Amino acid sequence: MAIALDWAGAGRPATVVEIVDHAGSVPRETGTRMLVAAEAVVGTIGGGHLEWQAIAQARVGRQGDWRVALGPALGQCCGGTLTLRFTPLADAAPALWTSPPPRFVLQLYGAGHVGRAIVRVLADIHCTVNWVDARDAEFPPAVAPHVDVRCVDAPEAEVETAPPGCAFLVLTHSHDLDLRITEAILRRGDFGFLGLIGSATKRARFMHRFEARGIAPDVLARLTCPIGLPGVHGKEPAVLAVGAVAQLLALDPAGAPSRKASGAAG
Repeated sequence: MAIALDWAGAGRPATVVEIVDHAGSVPRETGTRMLVAAEAVVGTIGGGHLEWQAIAQARVGRQGDWRVALGPALGQCCGGTLTLRFTPLADAAPALWTSPPPRFVLQLYGAGHVGRAIVRVLADIHCTVNWVDARDAEFPPAVAPHVDVRCVDAPEAEVETAPPGCAFLVLTHSHDLDLRITEAILRRGDFGFLGLIGSATKRARFMHRFEARGIAPDVLARLTCPIGLPGVHGKEPAVLAVGAVAQLLALDPAGAPSRKASGAAG
C-alpha cells in the first residue's frame, strides 16, 4: 500500500486494518489490508457490514485484535470467522505499509485492440505488466502505474528481459512477429505461462514450424493456443481480454495452470 508511505511521512493519522487469521468462508483472505483515515479509506477487506464496522472502529481509535463471526448478527451470511488487527499507521512495521507481491508478472506483446483491452482489465488488478510493441502510436496516452510501456524496434529481443517464471501473452498484428516472439520464449524455457492468440489452425502451423526447428515436445506442450477459458465465447476484444485475464488469474503461485484452461480466442 504505497500511499501509506506518503501518509506516514506526512504524519497523517490513520489505522492499518489487516486480516491476520480466517477460517471458513470469508470475503477476503489473510494478509488483506485496508488503510483508514478520518476522511479516506484505501483498499478493502471485502465490503459489506464487516468493512463498515471495521472503518467505524478504526476511526474511534480501536487497536489490537478483533475476532469476528460473519453471521446474522453482523448482517452477513458468509459463515466464516476472521480476526482483524488494528494498528496505528505511526506504529505499524514497514511491512504493513507495502503491498504484497504482485499476482503475476506479465510480458504482453501487442498494443492492438485486444492488447489494449487486456491492459484495461488489468488496471485494477495487483500485477506487473511489461507491454511491448514497435508501434508507438498504438499505445494509449496514459496507463496504470503498474504497466511499463516499451516501444522497441525488435519486440522479440525483450523476451530476455523478463524475469524467470514470467507469464507471456503474444498477440501482435503480425503472424510472423508472433512466430519469432513465441519461438524466443519457448527457447528460453523458464516461463510460467505462454499464451498465443489464434485459432487451432494457427496453432497447428506454428507447432509444425517449432518442431522442425528442434524445440522439444515437452516445451511445446506448455504453449497455450488458443487463449482464454472454456465457456467464455465471443471475438470482441473486451471478451477476449476477460477470458485471457481469467486464465492468468487461474495460475497457481508457481505460474502453472491450476486447472486445464484453454479457449478459442483467435
